[in-house]
Amino acid sequence: MPKATFGAGCFWGVEAAFRETPGVLATAVGYEGGDLDNPTYRDVCTDSTGHAEVVEVDYDPALTTFEKLLEVFWSNHNPTTLNRQGPDVGSQYRSVIFYHSAEQETAAKQSIAALTLANRFPRPIVTQVVPARVFYRAEEYHQQYLEKRGLRSCHL
Repeated sequence: MPKATFGAGCFWGVEAAFRETPGVLATAVGYEGGDLDNPTYRDVCTDSTGHAEVVEVDYDPALTTFEKLLEVFWSNHNPTTLNRQGPDVGSQYRSVIFYHSAEQETAAKQSIAALTLANRFPRPIVTQVVPARVFYRAEEYHQQYLEKRGLRSCHL
């Protein structure tokens, strides 16, 4: 099954949104895009490792498309704030698409172009589109964090 990897701020809420998407088979939260091997949450929170908090999505292409996953991504964060989502500040909260194929790269860039042309957001999109690197799975207590606690959102 294909994978898609997205960084859109704190990974708890982003993972919950993808888990509810038809065609998504599995999700995992973790860290990607940095220089430290096997980073921990504590390491990434220092904003010095270069990693983003991400959600890795396994999906069934017979049931959903990468383009549909992009729609979920765009609707669950603000892609116009550099290194910030809500109260969370730092490069670990950046908006980023780690593509796993040339097709994903093209779809991501076309999606940004279409959203820009449609003026969907009031400011320019700052989302990075970069090749997937090594995904480091986050600590188990972060996996399905909201679901384990009976929460629907991280926002109060």
